[in-house]
Amino acid sequence: MIFSELLGETLLQNNDSGNESNEISTNQLNGKTVALYFSAHWCPPCRNFTSKLAKIFKEIKNELKDKFDIVFISCDEDQASFDEYFKEMPWKALPFSGILDRSFIFK
Repeated sequence: MIFSELLGETLLQNNDSGNESNEISTNQLNGKTVALYFSAHWCPPCRNFTSKLAKIFKEIKNELKDKFDIVFISCDEDQASFDEYFKEMPWKALPFSGILDRSFIFK
């Protein structure tokens, strides 16, 4: 419940091929430790970190199973950049909104 209040009702999850994402309920995060990952496709250090984080995330998921997750919150400027960047990620994402709403940060 707390995650849906903070993030909204739906998140995106890539399918196994990474070619397509599906909407899922934010309630799937309930009972998990969740990291919020703010990043952007236009940021080279962020992209470098993302590839390293993806590798570590897979190791953590193997160990902790369903007790840990990451949610990507985009700082990208357009949907196309978000889509291209999110394809590289094995975790969930907040749907792209076009602007990082300050009200989200201060909830």
